[in-house]
Amino acid sequence: MTRRTAASSENSPPGKSAAARGWYAMCWCVCWAVCKVLFRFQYTGRANVPRSGPLLVVSNHQSHLDPVLIGVACPRQVGALARKSLFFWPLGWMIRSLGAVPVERGGGAIGGIKAILTMLRAGDAAIVFPEGTRTHDGKLQPFQAGFCAIARRGGATIVPTSIDGAYAALPRGAILPRLHLISLSFGPPITPDEIARLTDDQLVALTASRIAFEKGLACTSVC
Repeated sequence: MTRRTAASSENSPPGKSAAARGWYAMCWCVCWAVCKVLFRFQYTGRANVPRSGPLLVVSNHQSHLDPVLIGVACPRQVGALARKSLFFWPLGWMIRSLGAVPVERGGGAIGGIKAILTMLRAGDAAIVFPEGTRTHDGKLQPFQAGFCAIARRGGATIVPTSIDGAYAALPRGAILPRLHLISLSFGPPITPDEIARLTDDQLVALTASRIAFEKGLACTSVC
């Protein structure tokens, strides 16, 4: 088994049908190859990601590439929220099969929270972008505290995740990506026991500081 095939098998979700695992592995290989060729994509810290149990991947948000980059780098399948307008044939079937959950753009906050909690309570992993929207200038924006309640209610481990270079590769307003180096790092996890001992403000500050540290940035307004 090649290194790429072995990695894609590791990323396949347990408890799924053989067909679902095979489909996910195939899509993972395609995305891995594209990210390597276009962006020389590098990722570190996979050992910081728990292989089982509820997991909240909390990441900075640089571009539309971010969910794909996290999916390629993460050693397990991760679910993500997507605008309901994207769920048209055949795109809707494809992204749903890869773990995307549709939410309404306007009043979808409650529905999105419920969807993520459903994933976590099933022992799965989900992505959250606490900045709320993509960065306008590549810098970290202030974090919203909503992910704290989600992590507590879902009994999840938080893995602070830092993406660098995706903003330059696909900034706001761009239609086609540019050739640019992208890197991703999974920081030290924050366990449910640690989360229970921290206030929301403390948890936001800790998560933001670990993301900023992995990016090599000074943590200022986000902490």
